[in-house]
Amino acid sequence: MKRDYAKREKKEYNIWRAVFQWLTIKVAYGFWYRFFCGLKIYGRENVPKDRFVIVASNHISAIDPFLVIDAVNHRTAYMAKQELFEKPFKRIFMDWLGAFAVNRQKLSVSTIKTALTIKDTGWFLGLFPQGTRVRDDDTSNIAMGFVKIAKILKCDILPVGIIGTQKENRRKFGHKMEIRIGEPIPFNEDTDKMAQIWVEKIKELTKNG
Repeated sequence: MKRDYAKREKKEYNIWRAVFQWLTIKVAYGFWYRFFCGLKIYGRENVPKDRFVIVASNHISAIDPFLVIDAVNHRTAYMAKQELFEKPFKRIFMDWLGAFAVNRQKLSVSTIKTALTIKDTGWFLGLFPQGTRVRDDDTSNIAMGFVKIAKILKCDILPVGIIGTQKENRRKFGHKMEIRIGEPIPFNEDTDKMAQIWVEKIKELTKNG
């Protein structure tokens, strides 16, 4: 029977996945891009240490989730497009990182249930409101699913701005790569307002990048 990777149980977010994520993020990605590519991280003091948040950033390259997790320095379960779970190696890799599959076209019941599960695990929830990769400063085509989830979970949103992580920029000591973490956006019943604040924060965080 084919597994549904849109559904995750609390017991899956165990010490083994936490260790796997830490080794992958800190050793394979964080160290490499910070040491060899000059990745700079700003605003780590804005990451809450006492509560769950949704980590929401702009999205410009395939390595963004790994670098954002390294930047916030906290276990984070990412929502990933379901196509990433179609090939065996990627499926196993994404599974062990704690990611779960989502349909980018709609907010499903499975997505909401898994988000609620993650809230009770001590992990953060990571996602990209734009769904797909865009230019550094492009804040158009925002899907409202992320603020709807925040409303259901009654949680803050942590805005993260990503600059310069595109493939052509990943030269050793050759480009300005930055992750900028903003102050959390307080939970608000008005989802339109939360979404607008996120857009404004991302514009500010990626300015002059």
